[in-house]
Order: sequence, then C-alpha cells, then structure tokens
Amino acid sequence: MTSNAGIVVDQFTRQAAPFASSVAMRDEDALRLLVEFSSATPTDTVLDVACGPGLVVAAFARVAHHATGIDLTPAMIEKAREHAAGLGLTNVDWHIGNVLPLPFADRSFSLVVSRFAFHHFPDPAAVMREMARVCTRPGRVVVADIAASDDPELAAALNRMERLRDPSHTRALPLAELRDLFVNAGTAEPRATFYDVRADLDGLMATSFPAPDDVRVIRRMFADSVAGDGLGMKTKAKGDKILLSYPIAVLAADV
Repeated sequence: MTSNAGIVVDQFTRQAAPFASSVAMRDEDALRLLVEFSSATPTDTVLDVACGPGLVVAAFARVAHHATGIDLTPAMIEKAREHAAGLGLTNVDWHIGNVLPLPFADRSFSLVVSRFAFHHFPDPAAVMREMARVCTRPGRVVVADIAASDDPELAAALNRMERLRDPSHTRALPLAELRDLFVNAGTAEPRATFYDVRADLDGLMATSFPAPDDVRVIRRMFADSVAGDGLGMKTKAKGDKILLSYPIAVLAADV
C-alpha cells in the first residue's frame, strides 16, 4: 500500500461513522442534483469511484439498473453495505480496492461517477483516464468535487488548511483544471453546475481528525479568513460561530 493510500485508509477508517451520518453528505437535494445532472436512466449501469459509505451508489440504484461502488477503505464499504441493506437495495455491489487501476474491464459501465474524492487523489488525471476507460461508448463520466478559487493565493490557502484538517487531502483543483481532466482523458467538453456545502467550524472540526497541534492553527486560519475571505470559503462570523461554505462543482461529459 502506498503512503498516500495508507493515510487515506487511516483517515477514512476514523471518519467512516461521522461521514456516513453527516447531514451534508446525506443531503437529498445534493444527491438528487447529482443523479439528475448525470442524466441517469433505468438502463444505466453505474460505477461510483471512491464510493465512501455508499450514499451516491444508493441514490443511483434507485434510478439505474445496477450500481457498483469501489473504495479503498474497508470501514467505508462496511457502512455502504449497511446503508444499502437498510434501504432494501438489491441492485448494488461493492469492491474494496484502489482506483489505479480500476479492477474492471474496458467499457464496463455506462455511467462512471465520483463525488468528493478527486481532492484526495495524488494523480487525478490518471484516475480520470481510468474512469473514461471503463465507461461505455456512448456513456457519461461525472465528477463532483471541491472547486478551489481561480485566485492562486486563495486556492493555496484552502489547500494548506485542508491538508492540516485532513492529512489525506492532496489538492482541490480550480474549475479550469477540473475541466481539463475530462478533455485530456478524451471526453467531450464537460457541462457544469454548482452548489455550496455549508457548515460551521465547530461541526467541521468535530468530524475531522487533524494532528492535535494543528487544531489551533486551523481555527486561526478560519478566523483570519473572515475579514477578507482568505480561504475562498465565504467564511463569516455569526455570534460565537464561524460559518463556511465548500464550493462544489459538478461536471458531466459524454464519452
């Protein structure tokens, strides 16, 4: 297992329960937007890359013929199985494993998706190429992830904070780079839609597992960002709380 993979498994084993129960992760409106924007149909076979606790797989399984999830972290797949069983879903299956390479034959799925995972990948371009490889022709590839600011300083500040808050974080990409991933993997030019995942700092930190010495640094970074939005996260103070928003881009392209 690579060093990055080990960090991912460590972080997401600890995050499995809070991640699976997170209001933001379970947001039905956001899940519905993802499914609808992907143009999913009852004939689709879906693959969710880095599926976490199976929330996206379950959302697609309600619409599609079949949905498959793959994730590196066994604890996440355990949560995914529990979630699907609780919903009575029988048109799903799960794989524990890395995404480079994806353990599937060429052109195996008509719809290949990934949500909130690309900022963890050391080589997102390679993952995108794998997603395109296992997608049918015609088919669709869909990615939803944090979109860093187009301002390099704000993007760098966001990524510094996120690497402290979650050591498995690699880099959130700006929208232009996310678009380039698609085109460079051979897809059509992607279309995009956007929304925010809103939270408060205390709630965010309650589901995070940074090094103890970094907690104060993270809180100071958010406090300092209130005046000028120094993280590109629309931070603002409300009473004794700091409110924040993760900017999310959803991109979909035909293959």
